[in-house]
Amino acid sequence: MANLRVGLIGLGMMGRHHARVIREVEGIDLVAVADAYGDPHGVARGLPVLGGVEELIAAGLDMAVAAVPTGMHEEVGMALAESGVHTLVEKPIAASVPAGQRLVEAFAAKGLVGAVGHIERFNPALQSLRKRIADGELGEVYQIATRRQGPFPARIADVGVVKDLGTHDIDLTAWLAQSHFESIFAQTTTRSGRPHEDMMAATGKLKNGIITNHLVNWLSPMKERMTIVTGERGAFVADTLTADLTFYENGTVATEWDSIGAFRGVSEGNMTRLAIAKPEPLRTELEAFRDAVLGLRQNVVTMAEGQEILVVAEAVLESSRTGESVRLIAQ
Repeated sequence: MANLRVGLIGLGMMGRHHARVIREVEGIDLVAVADAYGDPHGVARGLPVLGGVEELIAAGLDMAVAAVPTGMHEEVGMALAESGVHTLVEKPIAASVPAGQRLVEAFAAKGLVGAVGHIERFNPALQSLRKRIADGELGEVYQIATRRQGPFPARIADVGVVKDLGTHDIDLTAWLAQSHFESIFAQTTTRSGRPHEDMMAATGKLKNGIITNHLVNWLSPMKERMTIVTGERGAFVADTLTADLTFYENGTVATEWDSIGAFRGVSEGNMTRLAIAKPEPLRTELEAFRDAVLGLRQNVVTMAEGQEILVVAEAVLESSRTGESVRLIAQ
């Protein structure tokens, strides 16, 4: 079988990584690249740098990756859908909920694979954690807390920290818990002088009763990517920068109230740093996209899922504006 022909539009910071990994993945060939602003990182490697999506489509593609700014996702995605090209769009799916919905409908109407690049689902620490939660290693899950902090990335100009970084945590939280957000309350602030928010603190509740907490900002001098899942048997801590997963076991699991009604609590038990394989998440994501296009398995973040994440992100922004908790429409 001939390799699938892949086009890449957007050759910025994320696009250069896509170009590298596409060339490493078996069964696909990078045949065309496009960016109206040229190729600042030199990823074309002999391919002509095309000016836009129509020229990219004219190269004859089976699938495409769109790593353009968020405000261009709808325009580029709709053109690719209309031309029958399976497409992975970097997260978030679009700049607004209506735009995201139009993309969902366009790819569904054509029977195409439409995926969104929520790469944290492919982080090996989180993949291992999700399986362990599903297997009952933690018992009942009580809370999922995330911290995603670091300096401002020069690559981002058209959205704030909620849609750029916060969508990672919204998605991975619901995915780990295998549930949906029921409600969200959030505060945001803008301290950098840019037009969009650069700091967020949010708390939520999932439909299965798990409570959530999320700290996200572009104002921290240190970079942190932590996910902490606490349950009746202890806590898992995933560092997605290093793909490390650690289990902190309860020394005691309290199951009863004592005679005077005081909770016995827990004590510190063993701490185990788990040994897991660590393939590159972007490679795993692109392999999953390839397999979905080939009809082998469906393990991508679908556009419908990406749209649901964007709906929650918009609820975060709404809550920060109104000062009220936002209840999400039943999924």
